[in-house]
Amino acid sequence: MTIKRILISGIGLAVVLAGLLVMGHAASKGDHMSDVKNTQTATLAGGCFWCIEADLQKLDGVSRVVSGYAGGTEPNPTYEQVSSGTTGYREAVQVTFDPERISYEELLDFYWKSFDPTDDGGSFGDRGFQYTSAIFTHSEAQQRTAEASRRALDESGVLDGPVVTPVLPFTTFYAAEDYHQDYSRTCPLRYKTYRHFSGRDRFIEKTWGKGKAAKGAPAGKRGGKPFAKPDDQALKETLSPLQYHVTQTCGTEPPFDNAFWDNKREGIYVDVVSGEPLFSSLDKFDSGTGWPSFTRPLDPDNVVEREDAGHGMVRTEVRSRDGDSHLGHVFGDGPGPTGQRYCINSASLRFIPREDLEKEGYGRYLELFE
Repeated sequence: MTIKRILISGIGLAVVLAGLLVMGHAASKGDHMSDVKNTQTATLAGGCFWCIEADLQKLDGVSRVVSGYAGGTEPNPTYEQVSSGTTGYREAVQVTFDPERISYEELLDFYWKSFDPTDDGGSFGDRGFQYTSAIFTHSEAQQRTAEASRRALDESGVLDGPVVTPVLPFTTFYAAEDYHQDYSRTCPLRYKTYRHFSGRDRFIEKTWGKGKAAKGAPAGKRGGKPFAKPDDQALKETLSPLQYHVTQTCGTEPPFDNAFWDNKREGIYVDVVSGEPLFSSLDKFDSGTGWPSFTRPLDPDNVVEREDAGHGMVRTEVRSRDGDSHLGHVFGDGPGPTGQRYCINSASLRFIPREDLEKEGYGRYLELFE
């Protein structure tokens, strides 16, 4: 029995609606997607789909990642059938991405760094064909790009053995059961336990260096100030339990009982993890929800929006780009001029008052308040 099957054997359907805490961050079905006019699809297998999904959904330009089963012939396979290793299906993810923000080649660069492409017998602690890697291409252009990317990785000498990941034409993909979707968020403790003991992160750190799994865009330096995410141990030492829960496990704080829901001071709000400037008091309004609400980000380059299908509904999650912190959600029911409501957790934010902007290194934003 694989590590994953041992872990999942005791799991029931544990995803329950979180009452008012979730309802305040909920939206109608018509509000859940950003207006992405030109998206493409990539289908990738790299072992446990929980891990590949969690890594790739952090990337700027990726709007959706679905865990599922790819490459077999039987219709509507179940997890139990696929995990037998006899169906011809691999655990895989299907990625929807905006090629104007992240190219297929860049997506593959992150994909290669999320698993061991030299393993032809499975993936880390999970063994069998169903856990082997593969790239399923949706066009001739994707096929050429994937083959060139694989060849470049093979010739780089980074890996201890040859790349065995095949490039195959796409045939079939079926979404996995609901409890597998967004598993890193809905079951963070089980996910982190599985990932740690599987050996995936140890391999990534040894091969690519610490923190080189897909984290989104590289740490930025917009406006002259560097932003980067500290390691997990540092976060546990510096963040409060609530701040850690919200930013790292996609938690939600109580409404009307948080630091900034009724803050009316002039200033900006930055990521409590990385310090990235996120929102301004000039765009803040009283939404009546009990959470800080804004009509727009202060710097759109510092936020990432992606689909969130957790808690039995579909919403658009908002995360910080470099800190990769969960911030909240955005809905299309806000006031003018944008019509947007960025519903944000105070626990994800640090407030810099106007009079402290220069001292804190955010002096370039002073002109907003003059």
